[in-house]
Amino acid sequence: MRVERVVPNLTVTDLRAAVAEHAAVLGLRVLMDHGWIVTLGDDEGHQVSLLTRDASAPMNPDVSVFVDDVRAAISRVEEAGLEIVHPLTDEPWGVTRFFYRDSDGRVINVGMHTDRE
Repeated sequence: MRVERVVPNLTVTDLRAAVAEHAAVLGLRVLMDHGWIVTLGDDEGHQVSLLTRDASAPMNPDVSVFVDDVRAAISRVEEAGLEIVHPLTDEPWGVTRFFYRDSDGRVINVGMHTDRE
């Protein structure tokens, strides 16, 4: 399994205001907008996601880690004995993902784009 991208997730109360603020201050542009999550980024691959409430999971993740093999990743989490707090799910927006809670209580979203399977 290879990590391809790591994106911090910031929970916000006013998504449009947060997008405008961070875009203006950081000079990033909207790369993805699902209405509940917006990812800002640049051409060098720097990214940050802003979200109100996750569309299908019971909690918001602190960080998203995109990998080339999400099934290998979930096996590693299970082997490590960590809690899976959102099961492996094929999401309608083209991502297969799961969440786990690390030993400090942070929620990690691990996913891959479905078109790679």
